[in-house]
This record gives sequence, structure tokens and C-alpha cells, in this order.
Amino acid sequence: MKTELEHSFVELLEQHQNIAHKICRLYTNNYDAHNDLFQEITIQLWKAYPKFRGDSKFSTWMYRVALNTAITLYRKSKRQVTTQDYSGVEFKIKAEDYDDTEEQQLKTLYKAVHKLNDIEKALVFLYLEDKDYREISQTLGISEVNARVKMNRIKTKLKAILNP
Repeated sequence: MKTELEHSFVELLEQHQNIAHKICRLYTNNYDAHNDLFQEITIQLWKAYPKFRGDSKFSTWMYRVALNTAITLYRKSKRQVTTQDYSGVEFKIKAEDYDDTEEQQLKTLYKAVHKLNDIEKALVFLYLEDKDYREISQTLGISEVNARVKMNRIKTKLKAILNP
């Protein structure tokens, strides 16, 4: 029988699991690494959940825990062998009227974002999730002004990567 704590955690995790999957997609490049990171994020969320006070939205807190977990593992993995390219295992639908323009644009964006450092990746991710700079700053533990400055620098950096 589940305790109330377990029940509320599972319910919130199920509602917001896409946050973790998006972060996994950002910090991994193959299916197994994605699943491993998702599992590690889930474990870290569960460990930290009893300390969640509700001062912020659950999703904001989840972003913070998940990004910190991904960044920590990302930094550790830099000392290990890199994994297989994610695009090799993606399922693609073949159809005559299928337009893959958006898919190609997303691949190009992910390829560029993978060249950013771990904090820059987190900032871009939150920005693309339509989070305002206040929420970004709370999630990353930086000032709102610093978040804006970093984002402007990242935009310039991405433009240079995408348009050499």
C-alpha cells in the first residue's frame, strides 16, 4: 500500500515527466543514456521530495533537481567514452506527403545546443520552454539580470554555430 507521500510524488511525476524527458534529450545522444539519465533524475527527485516545501511550483523545483542531476552526470561523463549518436536510433515515418523540415530544424538546433556548455544548455532549454527570466533565475540559482545577459550571449553563440 502506498503512503500519501509516495502517492503524491508519483502523481506529480506522471504529470510532469516530460520535463525530465526533455532534459534527457538535451544531455544524452542515445536511447540507453536517455533511459539511464531519466532513471537517475527520478531517483534524485524521490530522494529530494520529502524536502520539497512548496515555496515554488513543483515543475520549477523539478527543473532544478533534474537539471542539476543532468549537469552533474554530464560533467562526470566528459571523463568517459562518448556515446553513439542519437539520430541513428530514431524512428522515422516514411510517407509521400511527409515534410521533415521541422524535424531537420530541430536536429540542427539540438546539434548546435549540444556544443554549448552544461549551464548554457540548461538556460536554452528553459528559454525554449517559455519560462520567464524570473523562473529561469530561480531554477538555475542565478540573478534575473545574469540570466538575461547569458541568454543574449548564447543567442549570439548559437547564431555563429548555425551560420558559420
